[in-house]
Amino acid sequence: MSLGSAQVPSAWTRRAARARALLPGIFVAGIIALAAQFISDHYGAPAMLMALLFGMALNFLREDATCAPGIAFSARTVLRLGVGLLGLRISVDMVLALGADVILLVVGGVVATICFGLLAARFFGFRYRFAFLSAGAVAICGASAALAIAAVLPKDERSEERLVFTVVGVTVLSTVAMVLYPIAATAMGMDHQATGVFLGATIHDVAQVVGAGFSVSDAAGETATLVKLMRVSMLTFVVLAAALLVRRMAADHPGSTERPPLLPWFVALFLVLVAVNSADLLPAAIPETANAVSRAMLLMAIAAVGLKTSLGEVVGVGLPAMALLVAETLFLAALVAVFLVFVL
Repeated sequence: MSLGSAQVPSAWTRRAARARALLPGIFVAGIIALAAQFISDHYGAPAMLMALLFGMALNFLREDATCAPGIAFSARTVLRLGVGLLGLRISVDMVLALGADVILLVVGGVVATICFGLLAARFFGFRYRFAFLSAGAVAICGASAALAIAAVLPKDERSEERLVFTVVGVTVLSTVAMVLYPIAATAMGMDHQATGVFLGATIHDVAQVVGAGFSVSDAAGETATLVKLMRVSMLTFVVLAAALLVRRMAADHPGSTERPPLLPWFVALFLVLVAVNSADLLPAAIPETANAVSRAMLLMAIAAVGLKTSLGEVVGVGLPAMALLVAETLFLAALVAVFLVFVL
C-alpha cells in the first residue's frame, strides 16, 4: 500500500515538472499568436504570415534553455492537435452538396497539382520532400496543409527552413490571387457560381478565399467557401499518402529514414471528428468553438516554427523554390479554369 501511494505522487510530480518546463515556450508562442491575430483583425494582414514573421524576429529564443522545450512542443504537438480539430469543419453532406462535377474537379485538381509538383521539382533542383510539401500546400489549404504535411515528412537539417519558406510563399501568392483571380474570372466570362468554384478551387488559404469570393457577391462567396472546405477535407488523404511514401522509402533504404505510423494520430482524430460532425451529434456551438481553438493552435504552431528559424536560413532556400511554388500555383489555376470554361 505504501509503495503504491509513493508511486502516485512521483508520477504526478514528473508530469508537473514536465508541464512547468513547457510553459515558458508555450507562453511565448501564445503571445505571438495573439499579436498576429490583433494585427490581422485591425489591419487586415494575414495572421499566419504575421505569426511566422514575429516568431522569426524572436528567433534567438530557440537557444534559450527555458523556452526551447515549450517552443518544440508548440511546433509539434500543438500543431498536430490543431490540424486534427479541423475535422469539425467538414461533413459528408457538405461535400455531397457540391455535386459530382465539382467534387471531381477538386479531387482531380489536388491530385494533378501534387503530381505536377513532384515531376517539376526535378527541373528546379529539388527532391521529393520540398516537392510534396510545396505542392500539397498549393493544392489544399496553404499554410495549414504545409504544417500538416511537414509533420509526417522525415526531418533533416533544412526541414524548418523549407517549411517556413513554403508558408511565406503560399501566403504571399494567396494574397496576390485574392486580388487578381476575381478579375480573371470576370474576364473569362464566368457567372457568380462558376467564379465561386474557381476561387475556392485555386486560392490557397481559407481567409483569402472568403475575401475574394464575397468581394464578387454573396453567392460567389458562399460557393467559394464550400469548395474550399472540400479541398480542406482532402488534407487527411494527402497526409496519409505522404506517410505511406516515407514508409516505403524507409523500407527500401533501411536505416535512412524514420518510419512514421501508417495512420498518424492527428489524422485519425481528423477522420473521427468528420464522422461526428457528419452525424450531427454535436450542438452548433461546439464545432464553432473547436474551429476557433484549432485556428489558435495553428497560429501558435506557426509562431513556434518561426521561433525555430532564422531569416538567413529562409533566404537561403532561394529563387528556384519560389519559382516552383509559382509554377504549381499557375498549373492549378489553369487546370481549374480550363475545366470550368470548356467542360462544365
